[in-house]
Amino acid sequence: MKYKKFFVLLSVALVAASITLLCIFGLRLGIDFKGGAQMELSYTGERPEMAVLKSAAANAGFGDALVQPAGEHDYIIKTRDLSEAERTALIAAATINGTFPAEQKSFTSIGPSVGSELKRKAIGAIILVLIAIITFIAYAFRKVSKPVSSWKYGLIAVVTLVHDVVIPMGIYVVLSWVYGTEIDTLFVVALLTILGLSVADTIVVFDRVRENLHAKKGQPFETLVGESLRQTFVRSINTSLTVILAVIALAVFGPESTRSFAIVLAAGMFFGAYSSIFLASPLLVYVNQWQGKK
Repeated sequence: MKYKKFFVLLSVALVAASITLLCIFGLRLGIDFKGGAQMELSYTGERPEMAVLKSAAANAGFGDALVQPAGEHDYIIKTRDLSEAERTALIAAATINGTFPAEQKSFTSIGPSVGSELKRKAIGAIILVLIAIITFIAYAFRKVSKPVSSWKYGLIAVVTLVHDVVIPMGIYVVLSWVYGTEIDTLFVVALLTILGLSVADTIVVFDRVRENLHAKKGQPFETLVGESLRQTFVRSINTSLTVILAVIALAVFGPESTRSFAIVLAAGMFFGAYSSIFLASPLLVYVNQWQGKK
C-alpha cells in the first residue's frame, strides 16, 4: 500500500507498451482464423535447414508459407488454401528435389468462412467471460456496500483481467515478430485460462477484505486492505508459482505445437499473480479515496 502509486504506474506502462506493440505490429492470425492449409512433413533422414526449406517453397510459388520446426525430424508448413496439385507441388519442393526424403504426416485445410466464424466466436467467448465475472463478483459481494460498493469490486477485477490479458498479448506479438508465431485456437484457450485462474487470485484477496470489513470495523480502509494482503499473498504466490513451474516445463520439454501456448499461459499466470496483489488492491484503495473526495 505504501508504494501503490509506483505499482499502478508500472502496470499502466506495461499495458501501454503492449497496446503500442499490438497497434504497430498486430497479431499474426493463423489458419484457424483466416483460413488456409497446414501440412506436417516428417523427414526419414536428416531434414534440411529451415532457411533452405523456406527458399525452396518460395521458388515453387509458396512465398507466403510459414515454416516451423516440430520435433527433431518434422516441419510444419502453413500456407494459403491448396488444391491437390499445389499440395503435391509443395511436398516435392519440401524434399528439395528428392534430396531430403519426407512423407506427409498430416494435412489440414480450413476455409476462410470457417476461420471468420472461429474468430467471432473467440471474441464472443472472451466478452461473455468478462460479463459473467462482473456479474458473479457483484452478486458475491452484494452485502458489501461500504466503503466501496459491490459492483466496483467486479469492475476492478475486470480492469486487472484486461491487464493480465493485454500484456501476454504484447509478449505474443514479440514472439510473432521474432519467430513467426501465429495465433491459433490454443492461444484463445490460453487467454480464457488466464481469465479464470487470474480472477481466482483477485477474488481471494477481495474476499479477505470483505471478511475484515466485518471483523475489524472502524479500521482505516487502506490499513485494512494492506492487512488483507498480508494474510493472502503467500497463498496467491504459491498457487500461481506451482502452475507457472508446470507450464514452464511444458514450454521447455513439451512439443513445438504447444510451446507458444505454454509461454503465453506462463506470462499470464505471472502477471495475474502480480495484478491481484499489486494492482487490484491499490485500485480498491484509490476508488475509496476518490469516493471520499466527491
